Amino acid sequence: MRKIYLAPSLLAADRCHLNIDILKAESFGAEYIHWDIMDNKFVPNTALNELELKANHNIHKMVNDVHIMVFNPKEVAKKFIEAGADLITFHYEAVKEEEIRDIIGFIHSKGVKAGLSVKPNTDVKVLFPYLKDLDLVLVMSVEPGFGGQKFIPNALDKIASLREEIDKHGYNCLIEVDGGINAETGRMCIDAGVDILVAGSYLFGHDDMKERMDALR
Repeated sequence: MRKIYLAPSLLAADRCHLNIDILKAESFGAEYIHWDIMDNKFVPNTALNELELKANHNIHKMVNDVHIMVFNPKEVAKKFIEAGADLITFHYEAVKEEEIRDIIGFIHSKGVKAGLSVKPNTDVKVLFPYLKDLDLVLVMSVEPGFGGQKFIPNALDKIASLREEIDKHGYNCLIEVDGGINAETGRMCIDAGVDILVAGSYLFGHDDMKERMDALR
């Protein structure tokens, strides 16, 4: 049976007490901690920054899973790698296609894992040529930029297509989904073939966070 990993999203955490929420997520069994980075250009919002990652990257043993929603991913990736990222995921839509392999190679050259993401309206097949070089693909099941949005069902078809392609070729690439994840939508994503569930508002700010994480699995 495929192992399912949880990646609580700090977009929904208490930003004044990130260290407390990070350690809480770890104590309840999360394997990844998800950092959302925005430039207010590629998406209409800002979020966490490299100083917050640097201050908290080594207080835990989870994977620092950094999702950069920016137009200059190579430059931003460098800053977050230096701050302690273990995995950097950038967006297909943010760069020219001929730049993608160069950015993946740059991230790998720093000893960090590389991921590539697509927005809800992007055909997931654009990721297929890069799967053999990637450690992770991230399917956005909401429009990136804000937490608490409703799950977009077309993510399930994307996950299933990726699962089929990855398994067919034996690629060592995990599938992650982010947006509107709760016990119900999480189960649908698992059934479709996902490996990592990102959840924010469903987890943080609730007294029963452990029970909610257990429900996701």
